[in-house]
Amino acid sequence: MVTATRLCLVRHGETDWNAERRLQGHLDIPLNAVGERQARATAASLAAERFAAVYTSDLLRARQTAAAICAAGHPPPFADARLRERHYGLFQGLTYAEAEARHPQAYARFHAREPDFAFPGSGESLSAFAARIDAVLADLAHRHAGGQLLIVCHGGVLDIVHRLATGKALQPPRDFVIPNAALNWIVHDGQGWRLQAWAEQRHLDGARDELANA
Repeated sequence: MVTATRLCLVRHGETDWNAERRLQGHLDIPLNAVGERQARATAASLAAERFAAVYTSDLLRARQTAAAICAAGHPPPFADARLRERHYGLFQGLTYAEAEARHPQAYARFHAREPDFAFPGSGESLSAFAARIDAVLADLAHRHAGGQLLIVCHGGVLDIVHRLATGKALQPPRDFVIPNAALNWIVHDGQGWRLQAWAEQRHLDGARDELANA
């Protein structure tokens, strides 16, 4: 009999670049004051949970969020670069409006969610990004079979996670929310992922969702 593995995935708290709708990607942007409060609120909401292990993206905004949560008595977080946001290439550091104005053809392909479009400047394609996230989740589920894990990551990562757990394709527009610091629960039953709960934010006094991977 296969024992289910349960994952709680948390998007990092808010940054100034989230507020500006600026693409962060692999750039290392810290939490702002709102994000720090969100991280502490998330810590309080998860204080009664027990996690076999905690994993975080190695980017600062995720590590800061994970550190705040783990201060409530959870295992120390392990930083894993495979949990990073998608690499947006030349778009990194630009607002969505700036990216559209400066690179209109590339932006149109990005907006259309073309699976094989890779951003100029060493950026990732959506299909390569999805394969990266699929692989790391499978690895962690196998490594901690039957346990409960906490994963702190990014909006783009959670876009892929939701699609993996619901069977939705990569290309359709996102029709679900990904607020900063909300709780998202998925379960692996030995056959595949299924969605248990999404965007729980009762612990938050409002949270940002830019309606695009940021």
